[in-house]
Amino acid sequence: MLTDKIATDMKEAMRAKDAARLSTLRMLKSAIDYHKIEKKQEQLADADVTAVIKKQIKQRQDSIEGFEKGGRADLVQKEQTELAVLKSYLPEELSQAQVEEVVKATIAELGATTKADMGKVVKAVQTKVAGRADNHLVSQLVSASLA
Repeated sequence: MLTDKIATDMKEAMRAKDAARLSTLRMLKSAIDYHKIEKKQEQLADADVTAVIKKQIKQRQDSIEGFEKGGRADLVQKEQTELAVLKSYLPEELSQAQVEEVVKATIAELGATTKADMGKVVKAVQTKVAGRADNHLVSQLVSASLA
């Protein structure tokens, strides 16, 4: 399970005295624990853990953008380091070409022709790519394909 891998990696970071990785993993573990409490579950499925990781990644990306606007290069670097650690726990992302293929296949499968079908197509594509593609990219490609 993904939570076990995170716990193991946290121990390894402690042994290696890798402070940046350790603090990021502690933050991630805390977010996962908070999500467990929120969902009232003892264990989370890997899909739930992946959702928490994606949420943390989104927060880092937003922070990087804000710090860059504020001219805080030191904080940008810290956030980018955390972002790299978090991304290492996600499955490999699909390329844009691969996502385009899935979008085209899904549109053909559903028989979608207009923008009115966009919602059901996006939902179907997101289910097929299962977190291996950025939702914003999926939405853009579907919108372009249904023009």
